[in-house]
Amino acid sequence: MRHLQPKLLFILALLIFTGKSTAQNNTIIEATLEHKVDSVLSLMTLQEKIGQLNQYNGSWDVTGIPSDIDNKTKLEKLKNGDVGSMLNVLTVEATREAQSLVMEHSRLKIPLIFGYDVIHGYKTIFPTPLAESASWDLEAMKLSASIAAKEASAEGLHWTFAPMIDVSRDARWGRIMEGSGEDPFLTSAIGVARIQGFQGNDLSDPHTIAACAKHFAGYGFAESGRDYNTVNIGEHELQNVILPPFKAASDAGVATFMNAFNEIDGQPATANSYLQRTLLKGEWGFDGFVVSDWGSIAELIPHGVAKNKLEAANLAIHAGSDMDMEGRVYEDGLKTLVEQNRLDIALIDDAVKRVLRVKFRLGLFDDPYRYSNAKREKTDILTKEHLAISRDVAKKSIVLLKNEKSLLPLSKTAKNIAVIGPLANDKDSPIGNWRAQGEKNSAVSVLEGITNAMGKNANISYAKGTDLSIGERSFLAPLTLNTTDTSGFNEAITIAKHADVVLMVLGEDAFQSGEGRSQANIGFAGLQQELLEAVYAVNKNIVLVLMNGRPMEISWAADHIPAILEVWHLGSEHGNAVADVLFGDDNPSGKLPVSFPRAVGQEPFYYNQKNTGRPSANKEVTYSHHNDVSNEALFPFGYGLSYTSFKYSEVKLSSNSFHPNETVTASVDITNIGKREGKEIVQLYIRDLVGSITRPIKELKGFEIIELKPGETKTVSFKITAELLSFFTANKKWETEAGDFHIFIGSNSTVNAYSKLEFVKN
Repeated sequence: MRHLQPKLLFILALLIFTGKSTAQNNTIIEATLEHKVDSVLSLMTLQEKIGQLNQYNGSWDVTGIPSDIDNKTKLEKLKNGDVGSMLNVLTVEATREAQSLVMEHSRLKIPLIFGYDVIHGYKTIFPTPLAESASWDLEAMKLSASIAAKEASAEGLHWTFAPMIDVSRDARWGRIMEGSGEDPFLTSAIGVARIQGFQGNDLSDPHTIAACAKHFAGYGFAESGRDYNTVNIGEHELQNVILPPFKAASDAGVATFMNAFNEIDGQPATANSYLQRTLLKGEWGFDGFVVSDWGSIAELIPHGVAKNKLEAANLAIHAGSDMDMEGRVYEDGLKTLVEQNRLDIALIDDAVKRVLRVKFRLGLFDDPYRYSNAKREKTDILTKEHLAISRDVAKKSIVLLKNEKSLLPLSKTAKNIAVIGPLANDKDSPIGNWRAQGEKNSAVSVLEGITNAMGKNANISYAKGTDLSIGERSFLAPLTLNTTDTSGFNEAITIAKHADVVLMVLGEDAFQSGEGRSQANIGFAGLQQELLEAVYAVNKNIVLVLMNGRPMEISWAADHIPAILEVWHLGSEHGNAVADVLFGDDNPSGKLPVSFPRAVGQEPFYYNQKNTGRPSANKEVTYSHHNDVSNEALFPFGYGLSYTSFKYSEVKLSSNSFHPNETVTASVDITNIGKREGKEIVQLYIRDLVGSITRPIKELKGFEIIELKPGETKTVSFKITAELLSFFTANKKWETEAGDFHIFIGSNSTVNAYSKLEFVKN
C-alpha cells in the first residue's frame, strides 16, 4: 500500500494549511481509509477474502472445544494468507514469529490481528469487572482499561474481547462477574469508559488495543442462570434493557462486536440478521466487524437450525457474522456457497472490508510489527505505578454492607486479632477468573495485607479453619468443594475465643464464578457456613470479609454478624486494599451494582422491577410475593455504607413541567453529618407513572461522586431532558411520552422521597 502514502501525506499537509474543521478532517481521513480498503479488496482472490474471515487459536484451547486442526496445516494456512486473525498468541517473540509467516510468505501480505481475553488487567490485575463496577468511578475504570491495553500491547496484542456489557439480573449466572451488573444505564456508562480506556483517542497508537462489545445480545438472561442456555425475552425487554449498552458502545466507536452463544426466541444470536445487519450495521451505522464467540457458528448445528457446517456458514454470513472464531466453518463453506450461487460475494466483500478497516485503523498496514516491541515488553508491564493504581481502584471497589456499633474501622494497635477462613491467606483467588496473564498465587492475600498494615509487632492469630476446595484449580477444571473435612475447626475456634475481634474471610474461590461456572446455589460453599456459625458461638465480635465474584445469599450472616465488608476479587493488590479500608486509611465509598437477594429462589432479582397488577405494597395474601421471604433485597442496588453519614435534602426541581427541547434541573443538598471525610455516590432515579407499556418502578438515570468534609454541604444537580425519559414504546420506536414522572435522588435504589414532574408534548 506504499503508493498511497504520498497522497495521504499531501492531504494531511493541506489540512494543516487550510485550517479545516475537525469534522471535515475526519471526513477526508475516513475517505482515504476507504480508498485504501477498497484498493486492497480489489487485489484479493475469493480464497484470500475468506482467509480474512478466519480466526485461529494460536496455542492452547481455553474456552471451548479442542482444535481439530494440526499445527502443520495451521502453518501452511498462515503462509498462504488463509488466516485473518489469531487469538492466544502471546509475547513479542510469538506474535512477531506468527506475523512473519504471513508477511514473508503470503501473496498480499495482509497482517494478522492478534486478540486475547484482556478482561480486568493483563499482568497487573485489577478488580474483576463486577467488582470494579462497584466503584461507580468511570475515570478509574477508564484508567484501568488503559493500563491493561498498555501491558497487552507491549506483548504484541492488538485486540481484547472486552468489555462484556451484558445486563444480568441472575446471580446464578457465572459470567455475572465479567459484567457491570443489573442496570442498563450504569452498564452503558461503564462500557463506554472501558472502551475509551482500551482504545484511547487513536487506535494506531501502539499503547492502545481494539475493544470488543460482547455478547450481542441477551446472553445475561440465560434461563435459570445456566451458561449457554436459552433466552426468552420480549421485544420491549430487548430494546429497553439489553440493547442500550450496545448502542452506547457503537456510538462510542468500539472497534468490534462479538455475538452470543444463546438463542433469543428460537433464533441463535449468531444467526440473527435483525441484530447484526438490520440494527447494528444498519440503523446504528456500525462499520467495524462482528466476530463470533468461540465456535458459535459451528454450534448452529447442535442448536438445531443448521444440518451441517455448510448450512451454518450460510446462516451466519447472511446474518452478519463477519469473522469465525475457531469454528472451522467459513474456511470450509463460504467458497462452496458462492460456487453454488447461494451466497452473493458482496456479503463476503462487506465482511472483509470491515476486517481490513480495523487493521488499517490499528496501523498494521503501516507496520505489522509495531506492537511487537521487545523494549516495551520489559518496561511497560507489572510496574510499580500500575500496581499502585490497581490498589487505588481496588479500594474504591469495596462496599461496606453493615457496620453495627461502628465496629469498623479497626485500630492498628488492636491487642489481638484473629484472622480465620479458607480465603484469608489465599493469594490466588483475589486474581479472579478471566485473569489474562496474571500469575498464579501472585496477589497480596488479606492476611498479608493486614500484617503489612499493622507491622511486625502486631498480635495476629491465623487459622484456615477449612479448605474451600480440594484438587486441581484452573479455568477448565471442575471445582471440587470440601464438604467433609472439619479438622481445622478446633484451631479456628480456639484462636477466636481469645481474640478481641475476629476477621472471617469467606466467600468464593476464583473459579466458582466466570464462564461455565453457573451455580444453582449462591450461598457459602463447602463448610464455610458451619465454620462461621461455630466461630460466632464463641465470639460474636466478627467482621465478615466477603470475597466473591457474584452476589451471594448471606441472610444468616446479615442477621447475626455485626460488620460485613464486600471486597470481591480485587486483583494484584487485593490484601493491601482490604487492609486500607479495614483500618480506616481509606473510607469505603463503593455501591452495589447488583442486588443481593434474601434467598436464591428470588433469582433473577433486580431493583427496576415492574409494579404488576398486584403490587407488594398491598400486603395481603393475594399479592405478588413469596410467602416465605420478603420482596425486598437483602442489600439493594446502589447500596453502600461509609464510615461517615450523609443527609439529603428534599429534591428541588427548576420547574414542575417541561416541553420538548427544554431542560429541567433536579437538585439536592447533601451534608456530611459524620466525623470523617467521605465520598458519596449520589444517584438519580425516575419513575414513569403511566406508559403505553408497563414501566419499571424505578430507573437509574444519573449519578455523581462527591467528596465532603465533616459538616460540609454540597448541591448536586442533574439535567433532565426528554431524551433522558425516552423508552422503546408500544409504537416500536424510541420516544418520550407525555405524562407524569417521579424524580428521586438518594444514596441507593430504595430512596422513597420524590418530586413530581410533568412532561408536556406540544
